[in-house]
Amino acid sequence: MCTYKLSRSELVELQNKRLRWLVKYVFERSPFYRRRFIENGIDPESIRTKEDLRRMPFTTKADLRDNYPLGLVSSDLSQIVRFHASSGTTGNPTVVAYTKQDVESWAELNARCLEIAGVTPKDVVQVSYGYGLFTGGLGLHYGAERLGAKVIPASTGNTKRQLKLMKDLGTTVICCTPSYGLFLAESARDEGLDPKRDLKLRVGVFGAEPWSENTRRRLEEQFVESAHDIYGMSELNGPGVAMECVMKDGLHVWEDHYIVEIIDPNTGEVLEPGEKGEMAVTTIMKEGMPLLRYRTRDITILDDEPCECGLNHARIKRILGRTDDMLKIRGICVFPSQVEEILMKTEGVSPHYQLIVDREGVMDRLMVRVEVSEDFKTDRLTDLVNLQQKLEEELKDTLSIHAVVELVEPKKLPRSEGKAQRIIDMRKI
Repeated sequence: MCTYKLSRSELVELQNKRLRWLVKYVFERSPFYRRRFIENGIDPESIRTKEDLRRMPFTTKADLRDNYPLGLVSSDLSQIVRFHASSGTTGNPTVVAYTKQDVESWAELNARCLEIAGVTPKDVVQVSYGYGLFTGGLGLHYGAERLGAKVIPASTGNTKRQLKLMKDLGTTVICCTPSYGLFLAESARDEGLDPKRDLKLRVGVFGAEPWSENTRRRLEEQFVESAHDIYGMSELNGPGVAMECVMKDGLHVWEDHYIVEIIDPNTGEVLEPGEKGEMAVTTIMKEGMPLLRYRTRDITILDDEPCECGLNHARIKRILGRTDDMLKIRGICVFPSQVEEILMKTEGVSPHYQLIVDREGVMDRLMVRVEVSEDFKTDRLTDLVNLQQKLEEELKDTLSIHAVVELVEPKKLPRSEGKAQRIIDMRKI
């Protein structure tokens, strides 16, 4: 694990060296990228540094789908040992190919992620992400094994069994989506368990959906001692691209494997550290299906200042939303994470909510449907009205548009054992 503790200058030098290898590799082996270089009049030898990379066009999910299934594979198919894929609910799935070395690197990256969050070989790690074509479960499974921890491959679903495994096998680390973590805490209380007293959960590794600081606070109050954000996507390997360390001040990107750029999502212009934009990632160590300047659609901020933990890898701030999850309502851009931040800091409501967008005449309308928390005890209608009005005022101050708040009884909204479905856009139906 020596390369992840390099100095900043050593990291940049290594990135540039591996970028030069990557460009030569894809030019020689990938018909897709060879065409890209030729069509744009770019000599591969001219791409020497990260700054030179800006001359290359972006790669998008549409490129993966248009070249389905294996049009972006760079290595010989005889070297491929694994395929993962997206669900393909909006067209062809995006298929990702891995060589043996890719799988080894993936395990190493996830072991690093767990280690900087405080996980040790003594821990019992329960992986409650999905296994199979989805990369979430296997990536963290490999990482925990590489670290030397004990692994419970629980996968998703069967919440009662999940809780029984935690209690009986002494789970100390839980890996799942943040919404499922909150659901597990709620279900434990329904079973008569106090997660903070009856379970041994030290660390939670939560990812696969955006979540807020207030969600962290609730997870740490109700479920785990320390909640950490992890980032990844199948096209880049899976989980393990970036991880929060013990300082919880941004997610360290493993820059010896990835080059991250933050771009203006409208113009493609590269933004400076500290500016909010869309993240584009270049994979500088992948063999099976490396990607140049892949547009993730995730909105974040890059921070290249030193971290108090001692690591020199730059950090990305918590994912603020996705350009394809962004709601445009009456000309205003709204991200679910903005709404969640308000709900999670408001006493009297639970972490479970939905955003419903429809049209009233020719005007867009946003409704925020949220559960009243179980500890909000009142017989007075005025208390509910006051809570509703408070939320509507705070949402308007933050979003600059009026949102109708609908309060519903506890446990009335659907629960998810994977990614929570937060948005219902009736305009698309």
